[in-house]
This record gives sequence, C-alpha cells and structure tokens, in this order.
Amino acid sequence: MPELPEVETIRGQLEKLIVGKKIASVDVSLPKMVKLSLVQFKKIVVGSKIKNIKRRAKILIFELSNGWSELVHLKMSGRLIFRPKGAKLQTQDTKWNHLTYYFKDGSRLFHNDMRQFGYIKLVETEKLVDFFKSEKLGPEPLDKDFTLDDFSALLKKRPNIKIKQFLMDPSNIVGIGNIYSDEILFFAGVHPFRRMKDLKLDEVKKIFKYTKKILIEALNREGSSVDLYLDARGEKGKNVPYLQVYGREGEKCPNKCGGVIKRLKINGRSAHFCPRCQKL
Repeated sequence: MPELPEVETIRGQLEKLIVGKKIASVDVSLPKMVKLSLVQFKKIVVGSKIKNIKRRAKILIFELSNGWSELVHLKMSGRLIFRPKGAKLQTQDTKWNHLTYYFKDGSRLFHNDMRQFGYIKLVETEKLVDFFKSEKLGPEPLDKDFTLDDFSALLKKRPNIKIKQFLMDPSNIVGIGNIYSDEILFFAGVHPFRRMKDLKLDEVKKIFKYTKKILIEALNREGSSVDLYLDARGEKGKNVPYLQVYGREGEKCPNKCGGVIKRLKINGRSAHFCPRCQKL
C-alpha cells in the first residue's frame, strides 16, 4: 500500500500541480530515504524544474529539466502532499515528514512516511530504460497492449505458484498488492490458494477481466484509504466502501451466498475471501 490506483492518482494530480515548477530548495531530515549523498542529491535537484511526472509499477518518476530523473517509491506508508503558497498546513502534512521540496513560487511538497520504508533514487533520464530492465518488472496491467494472451502466457511460466502470490509479484505483473488481489479473485470466484496449473480457461479470463476492471474503478475513485494513504491534496480516496472482501473478515459475503469472509496468511501476507464463492 499504496498500490497502482493510489500511485497513479498521485501521479496524475502532481502532474497538474507541480509540472513546470522550479525547485528552490529541499530539506531532508531522514538521510536514509535518499539513496545517495545529500550533497549530491541537492546539487542535482535544487535549481531544476519538474519537466514531467511518469509512473512505472509503483514508482513515481519525476523527470527533471537537467537530464536527471528522480524515482520515488512510497512503499508501505509514504505520502506526497502538495500545498500552494500561503496554505495553512495541517497535521497530516508534517506528521512523519522527512523531506520537503520548496518551489520558487512559494508552494511546497511534503514527503512523509511513518514506517520509513520508502526511498528516492536519482537516475539519468537517458538511462531509465536500462534501469527498469535491471529491475525485471512485469507488464503494466492497464496497458492497452497487455492482452489476455499475454496474461495467459505469464501464468504458464509459473504453474506451481498460487494465484494470490502470482498477482502480487511485480516480476509477473506490476502494481497489485493485498487489496486488489483479494478483490480481483473474489469477483473472479477463484480461491487465492489455487495454483496456476489448476486454473480453467474461463477462470483465467475472469481474472484478467477483473484485473483491469477493478484497477480502473479504484483509480476513478482516487484509490483506497484503508490505512495511511492520502492523495496529493491530502485527501482520502473514495474506493473503500466498494471493497467486497479486503478488510472485511467475519462479515457476511456480499454475494449473499451464506458464507462469511475469512482471512488466511500466505507467505506473511493476508488473503481475504469467501470460502463458499471461492472454493479451493
């Protein structure tokens, strides 16, 4: 958390809010967040303009005007909150804040992170393609060129892995974590512990269909604030009321099948599902 819909929401908002702004200064209070010396970081970043903001997987890419790109991974609890010049700051803006960008026009961008797992890297923009190749990331699920045939081919490469694990592994497909893997499998009617080799063609089609559908719907609602997630304006996403199984352990199945939502552990992560609708 945040997952693809949350990171893409932040990207789209920041694209409107900070592209074209010049970074006048930065204040870093947690040096370990920046994966190079603070002297080098400030030398590269300060004085540059935000040229563009992109995303690959759960990584935000701030393309700078000086030929460098800043890669920001929010990990479990990172937030980027923008405030215009003169805006009254709220507790959420500065609580757990570790890095502040001061723009020339007086606006600010706060990077806070309670759990401190997030990081920032700087890569020369012309070397981004090579960098992401080295990361061995899977395809983007919302890419229009990502087809059912592509998805099926990926499944066949990992026949013995459980489908929940497959969806959450960014080397297979990027941007899907606990929340949306649970929701995708619920709508597809597939138990999270089912192995790839045992899935029927109709089930594969449903998983593919709902992967795109659920991620798009969550993105349109600006994400799910089930924990610490806030968008770039410091506001909660609107998708939580639409979650069917994630975080609903012990509740009745929304399909009215008579089942009760269960939660099991899989490799240290949680899987929420209805044992009646999603049979093993």
